[in-house]
Amino acid sequence: MRVIGIAGWSGAGKTTLLKRLIPELTSRGLRVSTIKHAHHTFDIDYPGKDSYEHRMAGATEVLLVSGKRWALMHELREEEQPPLKYLLGLMADVDIVLVEGFKEKDRAKIEIYRSDNGKSLLFPEIDNMRAVVSDIALPEAAIPVLDRDDIAAIADAVIASAEPVEAWLI
Repeated sequence: MRVIGIAGWSGAGKTTLLKRLIPELTSRGLRVSTIKHAHHTFDIDYPGKDSYEHRMAGATEVLLVSGKRWALMHELREEEQPPLKYLLGLMADVDIVLVEGFKEKDRAKIEIYRSDNGKSLLFPEIDNMRAVVSDIALPEAAIPVLDRDDIAAIADAVIASAEPVEAWLI
């Protein structure tokens, strides 16, 4: 299993890119999983559903299963967010895991940059950026710059830059 980070400011287009990148990688025969970091409280459940009511009643974990999928929801309550290496250990063995967020993690990453977002580039300040996907040319960049619409080239960069999961477990 190999892992690469997808980093960028909110609104840069990370999720939009992943929606286009994942089909490209799977069309190449790769099994792909993702980890998405959220900076706020989120819910994949809603009031009135049994699983939601179980969590609100105090259950630490609720495992929801059907003939099509299963989902394990774990309430942290007062616990700290688990480290990325723990979360990677929960993932099924696939060819590549795309980690969206966790930009502070000192491992291989590809930056997603959108010029009209009003934010600075991350790669000069954050270690291990292997490339930047951008909507504009960046002649000053010391790393490869990929056009955000060249999904095949982005997939090539992801495959070439992804590291063995063991490097992320340190």
